[in-house]
Amino acid sequence: MIGVDTNILVYAHRRESIWHEPARRVIQHLAEGRSPWAIAWPSIYEFLSKVTHPRIFDPPSSSDEALRQVGSWMESPSLVLLAEPVGFYTVLNDILRATAVIGPVIHDARIAALCHYHGVDRLYTADRDFSRFANYLRVENPLLAQ
Repeated sequence: MIGVDTNILVYAHRRESIWHEPARRVIQHLAEGRSPWAIAWPSIYEFLSKVTHPRIFDPPSSSDEALRQVGSWMESPSLVLLAEPVGFYTVLNDILRATAVIGPVIHDARIAALCHYHGVDRLYTADRDFSRFANYLRVENPLLAQ
């Protein structure tokens, strides 16, 4: 199963991004395909906070636009939403100890742990910090291949 990180979602949504069209195609391919694909709930929250933030985008997406976008992705019958079940902390704890990440990269470790826990074997992201979690999932930037 392929997971999608926040930055790919943001690029697919924001038309002014130089990565918009390739990211949009990636998401469209996944959403219209039959194979399961995944987004972690923390990535959805991060997407909403980034695209509606006036210091990041001028003008930012309205809450309504951002929520409609998420709703559109959720209409994909092959989408799997990754949540933190009981027992998840053990996986996160193992990954944090093994990688010794600290600070903001803990958010990335959380995404990697969610992917690992739920059987995501590949994560689409443009964030190189995820290379730290190569023992837990394969990281690929699908925008460079296009």
